[in-house]
Amino acid sequence: MERILIAEDNAENNQLIREYLESHGFICSQAFSGSEARMLFSMEAFDLVLLDLMLPGIPGEELVPLFSKKVPVIVLSAKSGLDSKVDVLSAGAEDYICKPFDLPELLVRIQVQLRRRSRDKTGEASDTGEKDMVWQYKKWILDPSTQELSADGAPIELTRHEFLILELLIRNPRRVFSKQMIYEYAWGQEYLAEDKTLNVHISNIRGKLKASGTDAYIQTVWGIGFKLI
Repeated sequence: MERILIAEDNAENNQLIREYLESHGFICSQAFSGSEARMLFSMEAFDLVLLDLMLPGIPGEELVPLFSKKVPVIVLSAKSGLDSKVDVLSAGAEDYICKPFDLPELLVRIQVQLRRRSRDKTGEASDTGEKDMVWQYKKWILDPSTQELSADGAPIELTRHEFLILELLIRNPRRVFSKQMIYEYAWGQEYLAEDKTLNVHISNIRGKLKASGTDAYIQTVWGIGFKLI
């Protein structure tokens, strides 16, 4: 059974989520502060984290990069502004749910992330074994087995979403991908035209590549999306 860490300082909400998820077969651990969440995460193995942003001790925004390196993170927040959503998704969160929300919707989103994580771990997403290949494009080397990128010999640290964006592009050099195609590949969710998340991630990737002189590999195709050149 999958294990879920619920980091939510509202005791009533935390308990409601726990009882609902446990009734659907999950094993849940509860944290009521950022410090407690970090401690539990270091002591136990989890398959997914539900993370409130407004936590006492250590705020959720600081925990997203730590947790998302190992497991999917779904942010639960009363902050509905686009900037908050973009910031945490850029930091590595897989999903963002605004409060209040329905528990059945939360369950579905959890199941989507866990199915995707299972496919990634088993390699079922590729019948040809492409997950085990090392991809090279000009001065880039992308290793799916370690989710690492080197650019002109220098290691580049990527978030999960940044890695998936580059994986799609490097596997299909010079092909133009629409923003919708890239977003749905990297996030596994429906793309909304007004969502600026993808643009922020592309900008972040270019910033990380600038020192290697390879940031220009990613070309914007105005009105459509992006491609490698």
